[in-house]
Amino acid sequence: MEEKKKTQINIELSEEVAEGTYSNLAIITHSHAEFIIDFVKLMPGAPKAKVKSRIILTPEHAKRLYKALQDNIRKFETMHGPIKETKSEGGIPPFSFGAPTAEA
Repeated sequence: MEEKKKTQINIELSEEVAEGTYSNLAIITHSHAEFIIDFVKLMPGAPKAKVKSRIILTPEHAKRLYKALQDNIRKFETMHGPIKETKSEGGIPPFSFGAPTAEA
């Protein structure tokens, strides 16, 4: 029997990227070939918001991200209790780039 070798990936994280980017809105669009997630910083009372980061994923990787988020949220809520979801005052302005859209 042949043993499967485990592949180890060495991931580098620069100081700049490690600082992170704040986002309080995600706009998700998709085509047949990819999912696009725009992370936005929306400030109260400001008429304009900026996309701070854009991530483009294949549908397969989007589904893996979805499952990983579900698992991590379940673990978080097991330790800290349910995450309270609040309604946005005035709602979020509609964004559309010609593809189905979701907001998170």
